[in-house]
Amino acid sequence: MRRAAKVDANQAEVVSALRKVGASVTPIHMVGSGCPDLLVGFRGRTVVMEVKDGAKPPSARKLTDDEAVWFGNWKGEAYVVETPEQAINYLMGRAA
Repeated sequence: MRRAAKVDANQAEVVSALRKVGASVTPIHMVGSGCPDLLVGFRGRTVVMEVKDGAKPPSARKLTDDEAVWFGNWKGEAYVVETPEQAINYLMGRAA
């Protein structure tokens, strides 16, 4: 039996910030199999974002094995973010 996907403590803050700049955001963390946490639409683009809690130690922010495989196989825009600012920077096309 599959465990429920964990949601990082800062995910709601990241979602709120993205929506404030006009993005549409759908949480998809429950898909599992390494799929990222958020599906984000903005100005005709669709990106996926994996949210990691920057307050946790680096070892706790690493991608899981399933996430690493997913990111390695994905052919579209996909980002790992730790802060709302970082998520917005990626969305706006600025290096974070």
